[in-house]
Amino acid sequence: MTTYQVNGIELCAETFGDPADPAMLLIHGAGASMIWWDAELCTALAARGRFMIRYDQRDTGRSTSFPLGAPGYAMSDLAADALGLLDALGIERAHVVAQSMSGGTALILGVDHPSRVASLTFVSTSTGDEGLPPPSMPHLAEPDYDDPAAVEEYVVRAIEAEAAGHFDEAAARALVRQDMARARNYRASLTNHYAMTFDAPPYSSLARPVPVMPVLVMHGDADPLLPLPHGEAVRDAIPGSRFVVLRGMGHGLSAPYWKTFVDEVC
Repeated sequence: MTTYQVNGIELCAETFGDPADPAMLLIHGAGASMIWWDAELCTALAARGRFMIRYDQRDTGRSTSFPLGAPGYAMSDLAADALGLLDALGIERAHVVAQSMSGGTALILGVDHPSRVASLTFVSTSTGDEGLPPPSMPHLAEPDYDDPAAVEEYVVRAIEAEAAGHFDEAAARALVRQDMARARNYRASLTNHYAMTFDAPPYSSLARPVPVMPVLVMHGDADPLLPLPHGEAVRDAIPGSRFVVLRGMGHGLSAPYWKTFVDEVC
């Protein structure tokens, strides 16, 4: 893992594979650091001829943390961070894969910087349109952030609620403990992305008879956070996009679906 100076902040990133291969940039969802993209998955993608990049977005992991509840940045700043990281790595163009809320970040890259994007993949994301079905997950009470055990339990139970039956408690707990240990401010990681300014363009901005780059939309049909119609709305907003339904998958890209994911994005 290496820390890069980007846009006046520090971003921690890790790469896998041969830098001569086509680059693929992984952007995880709100509050999730790079390690939510499992190293085994990144290695499998690299074995398919991709130079893999995962990174801690601002306010996650070892990257710069901002004032709690008042981060002062926008989603467009997250997109600028992604471009700045590519610049720091000497990469002109990358396949961009975005999970959940970071679909908005990927959309900015595709609309405003199409020359830097070889393809776009949206995983478990949404257009955010009114009328889409609400989450069906149970409500989890916010933890006492001064109690690490309570925070750990809160995040583990959130993973369980999103998993739709594909829940490995030992793996989830290990992930959360590692994530907490790496974070500069874990409370900011869990909250600040929801407090930023959302200035992404509408998904219809990519709607053209032929997309400017290949677009893949992947969504689990058992997603309790963003039910399947959210993924269908992204598909419908981008004519020409390819839509893959992952049968039985919840919100997170769980291990039983890694092979399918690798096959589809490579």
